[in-house]
Amino acid sequence: MMWSWSYVQEILPTLLRGLLVTVEATVLGYALALVLGLAIAVLRHSAGRVTGQVLRWAVEFVRSTPLLVQLFFLFYVLPGFGITLGALATGVIGLGVHYATYTSEVYRSGIESVPRGQWEAATALSLPSRRVWTGVVLPQAVPKVIPALGNYVIAMFKDTPLLLGITVLEMLGSAYKAGSESYRMLEPVTLVGLLFVAVSVLAGLLVRRLERRYGN
Repeated sequence: MMWSWSYVQEILPTLLRGLLVTVEATVLGYALALVLGLAIAVLRHSAGRVTGQVLRWAVEFVRSTPLLVQLFFLFYVLPGFGITLGALATGVIGLGVHYATYTSEVYRSGIESVPRGQWEAATALSLPSRRVWTGVVLPQAVPKVIPALGNYVIAMFKDTPLLLGITVLEMLGSAYKAGSESYRMLEPVTLVGLLFVAVSVLAGLLVRRLERRYGN
């Protein structure tokens, strides 16, 4: 099969629209993962022993099951219980919850790196719990883990092709659809690979900058 530049020009707009969907799913899923992961980390540290153990096992369960299985459960099983979500919304939630279990561990390491004396000083001053977290702990913990958190946005971006399994026409889904209609897979799949590389490299450069800024 010979490479066809005319076919590339024909399908490129479709693939770029798929790229926008991919980026949208990544950005929204990553935002959810950051917020939910922080909530899990704070609750595991400050809640009671029972709540902490429940959250720990929930995190381990999610991390131990494949993301594709979780997406299938959300999209194909939950409607049987009366919970129906759109394909993209399901993908965002699936990505966000899955990666929240990883970001929560990153946050937890940052929280545990805060010197014990800081906690004791806050207790001695009788600061309310909310003030301890927002004014003492998190301002010290979060900057330390920003580089590690940045790595997960790249991993999530590369996991978005799994959304094809729940009918989201992201970049790979758009390529597969175009290739199926024309019976040509060389150009669409190659272009998808190149677009993934280009975006991942740019994101990687940003993460390296974050590492240089916050890694010390």
